[in-house]
Amino acid sequence: MTDVRTDVAAVVEEFLRASGLEWEGGARADEYVVSLPGEKKLKTVVSLVVTDTGLTATAFVVRNPDENHDEVYRFLLRRNLRLPGLAYAVDRSGDVYVAGRLPAAAVTADAVDQLLGVVLTAADEPFNELLVMGFLTSMRKEWEWRVSRGESLRNLEAFRHLLERPGDPPPAD
Repeated sequence: MTDVRTDVAAVVEEFLRASGLEWEGGARADEYVVSLPGEKKLKTVVSLVVTDTGLTATAFVVRNPDENHDEVYRFLLRRNLRLPGLAYAVDRSGDVYVAGRLPAAAVTADAVDQLLGVVLTAADEPFNELLVMGFLTSMRKEWEWRVSRGESLRNLEAFRHLLERPGDPPPAD
């Protein structure tokens, strides 16, 4: 490991140990996998990778939308304008990620904290809106299936206002 990598890794490890966040070493050398608790997503898993030039952060946001791709991607591109040091991207499968980099000289505990905060906001804040834009038809089918079988609607409650039909069971307490 180069001196730059050693220094960056030391900062990241010290921050993670002090943060109280759930984390573990990743599958790749110099990778740290951090779980960030969310409000709309249950959690956002972030891959922090130490490189020869600094630190990269990547987190899965949402799978390839079933519908309205243009609307979803336009929405994400507009949000890119407001993300400090990060951007939304898609992989070959069309799954959406948020990714960013910090140069080695900028890697401090405060910078790592800020980076993780921005990643969490970028993945968690628009999550429900992305689900509605990209998966509403599937969500309606899931709702109907669950209602017809008396299954729990708990994971769809945030979307009740869009999915509910007369005669559906009342919200869970």
